[in-house]
Formats: sequence, C-alpha cells, structure tokens
Amino acid sequence: KVKIGMDVAATEFLTASGDYDLGFKNEPKSAADVLAPPKLLELYESFVKEYPIVSIEDPFGEDDFAAFASITKSMGDKVQIVGDD
Repeated sequence: KVKIGMDVAATEFLTASGDYDLGFKNEPKSAADVLAPPKLLELYESFVKEYPIVSIEDPFGEDDFAAFASITKSMGDKVQIVGDD
C-alpha cells in the first residue's frame, strides 16, 4: 500500500499580502490561482479526504502561525504536519 507525504514549501508562493499564489510560475497571472490561507486549508482537507496522505510539510509560510494552528486543529489527528523552513 502506498502512502503520500507532501512537501509543499508554501513559503515559495506566499505573496506580500499573505495569500498563496498557486500559479506563481505561470504567465499570465490569474487571480483564480491566489488563495487566502483558509481556502488553501480547504484544498489540503480535500486532498486528505481523497488520497492516502500521511504527512504535509510546510503547508503554509514559515511565519504564518495562525494558518499552522488552523491546519493542526483541523487535521493534526489525521496527518503529520511538519514545519521546517
């Protein structure tokens, strides 16, 4: 059986406004690719429901403590949440 560990490295696509630009490497830019932390959390939650994810590393920016608290509360009992950046 295969289990999935994600290393998101979200600091890499954290915007100056505190949102997350999932299309940060795409041109032209699209506002639809930019998610606020609660929406990014919902995306992670949908992944965990759909796939056998056991670990999510760096799901938010390294200083986004509120978002880390939210994901830990939401799914810390289901998956390992790692912050190492």
